Amino acid sequence: MANTTTPQRRPKKIGIVIPAHNEADSISACLDAIKQAIAQLSSDIAVQTVVVLDSCDDDTLSKVQNAHVDWLRCEFRCVGKVRDLGVRYLIEQGADWIACTDADSMVESDWLMAQIKHLKAEPTTTPTTRPTAMICGVVSVDCWDALSESTKQQYLAHYQDCMNHRHIHGANLSFASQDYLAVGGFDELTCHEDVGLVKKFEQANLPIIWSNLVRVVTSSRLDARAEEGFAHFLRGLENQPSA
Repeated sequence: MANTTTPQRRPKKIGIVIPAHNEADSISACLDAIKQAIAQLSSDIAVQTVVVLDSCDDDTLSKVQNAHVDWLRCEFRCVGKVRDLGVRYLIEQGADWIACTDADSMVESDWLMAQIKHLKAEPTTTPTTRPTAMICGVVSVDCWDALSESTKQQYLAHYQDCMNHRHIHGANLSFASQDYLAVGGFDELTCHEDVGLVKKFEQANLPIIWSNLVRVVTSSRLDARAEEGFAHFLRGLENQPSA
C-alpha cells in the first residue's frame, strides 16, 4: 500500500545567504558564528554559505576569502536583488532549504538546529498537511550602550519575543527552495524585500512558522546599509522626543 502521508521536510542541503555592503568590520564575526551553527548539524546535512558583495570598496572581500566561504560580486545597491542573486545561486548548487542572515549579525549556535527541529516536528499523519515553507525568526540587539534608555524601553515594549510573533527580519528568515521559486522570490526592492517575500508566501497559503527559538543577534548601529532597514527603525526611536 502506498504511503499517502506528507513526508517530513528535512533538508539535504542548506544554503546560507549573506548580503554585504562594506561590512569589513563585522563580516568575520558573522561567518565565525555561522561556522559554529554548522558544526551542530549532523554530517548528512550539507551546508553551503555564500556572501554576496554589493558595491564593496573596503576589505570585506579579503575577510570573506580568509574565511574560505563562497562569494559573489555585484553592483546592484539593491538588497532585494542581492538576496535573490545569492538564493538562486545556492538553489542551482542543490540547496533545498535557504537560510538568510545579515553581515552585521551573529546567528546563535543552534540557529540551524532550531530550524531542523521545527521541520522534523511537522505532523505526518494527515495527507493534506503541507510541509513548512518558511520560518520567521527573531533578533536580539547586541548592545544598548550607544542608545538612550528611552529607545531601549520603547523597543522592548514593542518587540514580541515569543512563538507566533509577527516580526519579519531579513537577518533571520529561512524557506524552502521550491516554494521560493514558485512565488517568484525576492523583489528588486531597496528595502522591505523581506516583508514582500513573506507576503508572497502568505498569499500562496504556504505554511509559516513564527519562531522565537530561531535566534540571531543583530547590530545596534544607526548608520543604515539598507534604506529603511533595522538601523533606520532604531534611529527613528532614538530621534523621538522623550515623553
